[in-house]
Order: sequence, then C-alpha cells, then structure tokens
Amino acid sequence: MTTVAVVICAYTQQRWGDLQDSVESAKRQPEAPEVVVVIDHEPELFARAKARWPELRVVENSEDRGLSGARNTGVALTEADVVAFLDDDATADADWLGHMLTALDDPDVVGVGGRATPSWPDATGAGPYTDELLWIVGCSYRGLPETAGDVRNVIGSSMAFRREAILLAGGFRSGIGRVGNQPLGCEETEMCIRIAQARPGARIRHEPRSNVSHRVSPDRVTMRYLRRRSYYEGISKAVLSRRVGTGDSLSSEQTYLTKVLPGALVRELRSVGRGGGRRAFAIVVSVVSTVTGYGVGRLFGSVVVTAPATRAARQPVVAP
Repeated sequence: MTTVAVVICAYTQQRWGDLQDSVESAKRQPEAPEVVVVIDHEPELFARAKARWPELRVVENSEDRGLSGARNTGVALTEADVVAFLDDDATADADWLGHMLTALDDPDVVGVGGRATPSWPDATGAGPYTDELLWIVGCSYRGLPETAGDVRNVIGSSMAFRREAILLAGGFRSGIGRVGNQPLGCEETEMCIRIAQARPGARIRHEPRSNVSHRVSPDRVTMRYLRRRSYYEGISKAVLSRRVGTGDSLSSEQTYLTKVLPGALVRELRSVGRGGGRRAFAIVVSVVSTVTGYGVGRLFGSVVVTAPATRAARQPVVAP
C-alpha cells in the first residue's frame, strides 16, 4: 500500500488563519496522510504551530532559509512513498490528494500537479489580472492544459512526487525560489527538469481535477505587485537557464509568450470599454518586467537571494 505525506511550509504569522485552513484540509483527506508542518526560521510561529497541532510533526526548517530548504526538511523527515506539497495559503478540496495518487498509479509518472483556483479579496476582485496572468499569484492560468496530460513542470502550490524521485534529483535547490516575501520562483520547475534529466522516460502529469483554493491577499492584487513578481520571475528564469540549460528552461515559455499572451492582448484591447484597457496594460507591463528581469539575471549571473539561517544548515537532501 502506498504511503503518503503532505508537507506544508510556512514562514509568517500574518498567514496564521490561512495556515490553519491549509493544515486542516490536509488532515481531512480520506487517505489519512502524514501531515508535516515546516516553519521557516520563525521561532514564534513555530511555537504557535507546535501548540496548535501537538498530534502532528511540526518542525523547524533545518536548511537555509527559504521554501526550497523547508521542503527538503519535510522530505527528509518522512519515509512516505509519496510526498505532496500544499501551500500555507491554499485549502485542498476533499478529493485533492486522491486524484494525484491515482495519476501516480502509472509507474512512469513520478510527479503530478493539480489545479489552483484563486480566492480573490472581496474588495478588489481579480484586479488587473487576466486568466493568462494568474501564475503571478500562484494559480492555474490560461495556457495550461485543460485536461489531464503530461507537462514539463507543475505548480508549486499543489503537487506530489514519488519520494525516490525527489531524492534522485537531489531535492529542491537553494538559491532559487521564494525566500520570505521575496517573490522569486521556479524551484519546482527546476526540480522537475532535473528529475527528467536524471531519469529518462519519467513523466510529470497535470491533473486539473485535483484542486486547491489559493487565497490571494489584497497586496497582490495591485500593479505594483504584478510588476515586481514579473520582474523576479524573469530573474528566476535566468537562474534556471544557467542551471539546466536554455532549451529545457524556456521550452514552455516560448509558446506562452508568442501565442497565449498575444491572443490575450488582442482580446482585451477589443473590450477597452469594459476594463480591457487596464488588463491589456497589465499584460504589457508583465511581459516588459519579466524580460527586463531575465536580462538582468543573464547579465549579472546567478542571483541568490537568501537570508542567513538562524541555525547551522545541514547538507541538502541526497539519494542514499
């Protein structure tokens, strides 16, 4: 029988309500997974979470500060066959885990990602975002497959991997991905690519029936955040391309940039009177900011944005 763990990483008390919803939704999964909560170098949040869930494994990140280190900590602490990851501001549907485990019944499938549906602030709604830009707030966006199928990488807010595949790839790499509120990304993309390189024939699946509700905070429904997140995505892509090669790192982005976004821009320009002008402007700003970030990242080399760990970091996860 396949064993499964759900790893939830958290770094701030500002999301305490969201974290409680996330953990409880993982605990309610019919598969009764082991739930591991990893606190990223925030002692007060660790104490609070430890008191809130004495029945769970609540631990501190033992690696470098950041989402990659926190995820590695969770992987190292469980011996489950499958490790799923759920964001601290995402609430899983009742059948979220079941659909991902069904996809993993195929022995060639080593990873699977689900759908992340945005939960917008009541006061602002979707703000400037078109469906094509929902990746900026960590949600599924128009351009992803609408039905189950193989993909290059999954969305980090909702994903599951065979633990052996994570170990084979060496775990999540520090120096890429989110650290605190610094909106870098691509750590799950980089690992998916390394899994494929290390294990030819391995498949990553997209399973849209596996859904989470991903809360979007009001500060992320602004042009300022859109611009900042897009810029750092460009930097992340530059770091990614240096690590795994331009071909693998930008294979999906070429279609998105040349087909998906131009179609969205034309559509929004045709509906200027219904708010399309603002949304069209947001598309242009996102593209320009992303390209600028990518150029900066390529020009100045790999950008590592990490804060010093509050304890000695152990070695990254490696295959035994």
